[in-house]
Amino acid sequence: MAKDVYDIGEIPPVGEVPRRMHAQLVRPDRYGEPEDAIRDEVIDVPEIGPDDALVLVMAAGVNFNNVWAARGVPVDVTKTQARWGEPTDFHIVGSDAAGVVFAVGDRVTDVRVGDRVVVHAGQWDLDDPWVTGGNDPGLAPTFRVWGYDTCWGSFAQFTKVQAHQCLPMAERLTWEEAAAPTLTGSTAYRMLHGWPPNTVKEGDVVLVWGASGGLGSLAVQLVALAGAKAVAVVSSADKGAFAVAQGAVGFVDRTAFDHWGTPPAWDAPEWKTWFEGAKAFGKAVWDVVGERRSPNIVFEHPGQDTIPTSIFVCERGGMVVICAGTTGFDTTVDVRYLWYLQKRYQGSHLFNDEQAAAFNDLVREGLVTATLGHAYDYAESGLAHQLMEQGAIPEGNVAVLINAPERGLTGLP
Repeated sequence: MAKDVYDIGEIPPVGEVPRRMHAQLVRPDRYGEPEDAIRDEVIDVPEIGPDDALVLVMAAGVNFNNVWAARGVPVDVTKTQARWGEPTDFHIVGSDAAGVVFAVGDRVTDVRVGDRVVVHAGQWDLDDPWVTGGNDPGLAPTFRVWGYDTCWGSFAQFTKVQAHQCLPMAERLTWEEAAAPTLTGSTAYRMLHGWPPNTVKEGDVVLVWGASGGLGSLAVQLVALAGAKAVAVVSSADKGAFAVAQGAVGFVDRTAFDHWGTPPAWDAPEWKTWFEGAKAFGKAVWDVVGERRSPNIVFEHPGQDTIPTSIFVCERGGMVVICAGTTGFDTTVDVRYLWYLQKRYQGSHLFNDEQAAAFNDLVREGLVTATLGHAYDYAESGLAHQLMEQGAIPEGNVAVLINAPERGLTGLP
């Protein structure tokens, strides 16, 4: 018979679900610095529905949405999850996981107890008319991010997910390697392949911001895999070398420029200084490419500090595609560069089943490498997110061991 609660690193027999579990969670009364807000508590294991799966989490990925959850901005996650039918006074962070299926709902047929899986973060109501009508679930009114818009994230011994979120784990990867890339890689896949006609094509130039981080390093690999030229934007030569190792044709060090942030009004005398800075940055991109070719796609996620420049340097008819705002949410856009040169400013949020599966297939086939920078211990969950917020984590993706008792394991001990 299962114990009431297992210690971290102690693995129950497959299929035996305890009553309670350890979880790294936040509560509204301690929103703030991730290292203080994210804390271990013992809570009840969630009950699953007929279309759900319960997964024993071996390792979880560290992502910036967990920083937002810890801070309670830009949204209060407990209020958001209540709107989706989860009125708890706590929130378990985490939108990436690798683990073992321990239980499935009555209607689940394509996932079995004992399966080794990675979990993608896209959830939606399965009976949503938009979805049942054959439309993109990523645009559905009921679309939500597991572990951000919902309560039961991956930083817990067990997580409740919709069964369609479970994808087969690459056999060669360790738990920590498998846990890290699904959210960022599938997000990058949608950004680069999901917005026709501005999809990455052979020979395209693609400017990738934050190219040494988890999201950016996988974007670089996807660009190179498509036969396009990834130009990395980084903050040091070492990070540039890392991006080149992932497939970038070269890099631009953003610290060589000082025009970042909100530009002056277009008719202010100071605007010319900003303009010259943006133009110099664009020339630096040309120098990397080796010819006067501007980016067909600009892969954006910093937001506030960089969007004005991204739109400026984008090619005529090209696309700036953005999935986050890690430097802030308020941007000033000179719309002359949008309408006159017919550029596209496209938001992109997460992915659908097909896009997540397509990315996961690339990982399983060894065509994309899980760029794991570091794996932290369970007790360091808050610290890992604090370091992410400070930009002090290693290059690549970052994971945390949850139930995996040690690094380097590919199966249950």
